[in-house]
Amino acid sequence: MPLPKGSNPNHPKLGSSIKVEPIRTKKAISGIKQLLSGSPRDLCLFTLGINTAYRANELLSLRAGQVRYLGVGDVIDLKQSKTDRYRLVTLNSKAVSVIQSLLRSRAFEDEDYLFWSLHGPVLQVPTVTNMVKRWCRLVGLRGQYGSHTLRKTWGYWQYKRHTPIPLVMEAFGHKSQQQTMTYLGIQPKDVARIFEMEL
Repeated sequence: MPLPKGSNPNHPKLGSSIKVEPIRTKKAISGIKQLLSGSPRDLCLFTLGINTAYRANELLSLRAGQVRYLGVGDVIDLKQSKTDRYRLVTLNSKAVSVIQSLLRSRAFEDEDYLFWSLHGPVLQVPTVTNMVKRWCRLVGLRGQYGSHTLRKTWGYWQYKRHTPIPLVMEAFGHKSQQQTMTYLGIQPKDVARIFEMEL
């Protein structure tokens, strides 16, 4: 039976969801950065995504004037789309470097969106989802990936470096530690490992 015109066969049914994964290896992260080295816009989007934990639509709201003069240790202050709360994110050297490279790559007016599109003023979230899927596939990753992969990758590596879950929860803007653990896919077996240390 043919699908209705304009429908997306890959879109989850109403009420269901597809859980995407973080990027769990530094090799894959490096591979994607290498893949994007010729595209300052895409490299900036990827690098900011895995270094700030902003949602894709929050990143896409950035305009050149908001970031033009920011340096290492400065903050971006964006309103979170789901909570309407403002969240400060301190920029590290990698984030600043890719922002400046992008700003040098073309003439930006202060009101221009940072992540411009050939088909409009700014990229859209579904486009970013397809971009992330493609990048992950090209470096050999298998699984479910999408725009939330960038944000989840930040959280996953914070968990790996033993950043306390309450801090990650606050950065994500989650309401509970359980929400954060579920979001990151932290399984009971992961929690069980903390009891392996002998005193």
